[in-house]
Amino acid sequence: MLLIYDLKNREIQNYKYLKADLYMKKIIIQLLLCGSFIVSANAMAAIEETEGFIHFVDNMVKNHQFDEPKLKQLFKSVDIKDNIIKAMTRPAEGLPWYKYRKIFMNDRRIKGGVKFWKENEATLLAVEEKYGVPAEIISAIIGVETLYGGNTGHHRVIDALSTLAFAYPKRSKFFTAELENFLILCREEKMNPLDPTGSYAGAMGIPQFMPSSYRNFAADFEGDGKRDIWNNSADAIASVANYFVKHGWHKDEFVAFPVKANGNTYQKALSKGLKPEMTWLALQAMGVDAMQLMKADEKVKLLVYQQQKGNDLWVGLHNFYVITRYNHSPLYGMAVYQLSQAIYKQRQQESKKAIRL
Repeated sequence: MLLIYDLKNREIQNYKYLKADLYMKKIIIQLLLCGSFIVSANAMAAIEETEGFIHFVDNMVKNHQFDEPKLKQLFKSVDIKDNIIKAMTRPAEGLPWYKYRKIFMNDRRIKGGVKFWKENEATLLAVEEKYGVPAEIISAIIGVETLYGGNTGHHRVIDALSTLAFAYPKRSKFFTAELENFLILCREEKMNPLDPTGSYAGAMGIPQFMPSSYRNFAADFEGDGKRDIWNNSADAIASVANYFVKHGWHKDEFVAFPVKANGNTYQKALSKGLKPEMTWLALQAMGVDAMQLMKADEKVKLLVYQQQKGNDLWVGLHNFYVITRYNHSPLYGMAVYQLSQAIYKQRQQESKKAIRL
């Protein structure tokens, strides 16, 4: 019997297919009303032994010495989930900037960032000293990713990665590699592969690291032999900073700044990619200017952000590019930067107020 409960409309859908008598229907409705009985409508299916799956298992056995029978037994407990594929087809990064910005630039995330900073001040100070990545940038990353650890995802990582590796051809290569890394890290960290949970894309823990990022960049801040990005905020903070440093973060350098343009010549500078490749002098020659003083030979990237009326123009520098290594989206990079500045400003205001009192 398939029972589907629509949480939004608070009703049972497809009720004509239910094979229950009147008495059972009354019981079901009572349970629904008291909130103790909710059955997910998410479709799921077992993994089929396709050519891609067989090749993956062979690779894990031959190149990483996994036990084939045990591996196949593990995947019998893995589900291919339709809702994960649906989520991949409608990412927030597909929104216009003025809508995307509202998701992250609000009181909840700003005040949450100040609270996170206060609660982890000693760690953030030590990490900033060691890695050179500002506390507000680290806080903003964690704020954007998981609302400061409050929403780390409810999907089993192995379900998410397997779904996208074996049932989402568009990104199969990437997620097959991440699934490979996930199984290896579970062996390295002595974790049951069926236990870790994360996002619909398989990102894990407070900083939402993909398995390959975990293996390459996760840090053990406290020196206890564990890199716990799920429960240890100190490890999560250090891991974000280490990720940035390994991707080329430049200490004490600007990230981005707003610019204005005269005429339409500047549009020739708009191009795909996020890496700064044009000099500030060359961009100025196209009618672009700013209040910010810049070196003539500074490499920059002109960025455009859609507002409800018109567009905002920004220039991204090297450190902006580094932020987008976390998520290859100019929207994401700007949300992190603007949130970091709002958190910093709010914290400064609260500190000044405390001093006056």
